[in-house]
Amino acid sequence: MSRMRIETPYGEGLLVTRRARSPLATVLLSHGAGNGIDTPDLLALDRALPPQGITVVRFEQPWRVAGRRIATPPATLDAALTHAANWMRVRTPLVVGGRSAGARSAARTARSLGAAGCLAIAFPLHPPGRPESSRVEELRGARVPTLVVQGEKDTFGRPDEFPDLPGVDLAVVPGADHSMKVGKRGPVSQEDALAVLVESALEWLVRDVVGAR
Repeated sequence: MSRMRIETPYGEGLLVTRRARSPLATVLLSHGAGNGIDTPDLLALDRALPPQGITVVRFEQPWRVAGRRIATPPATLDAALTHAANWMRVRTPLVVGGRSAGARSAARTARSLGAAGCLAIAFPLHPPGRPESSRVEELRGARVPTLVVQGEKDTFGRPDEFPDLPGVDLAVVPGADHSMKVGKRGPVSQEDALAVLVESALEWLVRDVVGAR
């Protein structure tokens, strides 16, 4: 695993890379608005995908590297993510993704980055309790093969609230909330919930990204 600090238009960002031996694709993942790149879901992907031929790069936004508690505006997240993707210059198909705010940023930038896909984990379809404030147009605007992995009990958008969109697949993690956590009495264990996330992402990557090439 390698760690590299890079300059972006909004300060220093951090790239943490775990390379596959013979990479078939590269997944660039950014984090949510209230946490960093060490959340259980991002770490699960970081551990599981490289042995399957998928390089994983986790990008920590400049606001987080600088020690701030609150994320900077969406435009700054998009600019920093774009800078990180361009800095990497990967030779394999690039999938841009992330969780929550990182998923939104990935959807907004996927097309301009020429990404082969978008992996949206815990996509915040709307603020809790405000379904009228939908962000579905961000998903629609990605215009690349997209996988949304959503917790069954996510208050930022339950799976059944997502409309059918061309090119967008939806995977459901049973009993999981916005953080991909499940209760002790949930339908699956926490380990199994993360396994659903990983297996869904890997199946989609092999079918719609690697297979498409």
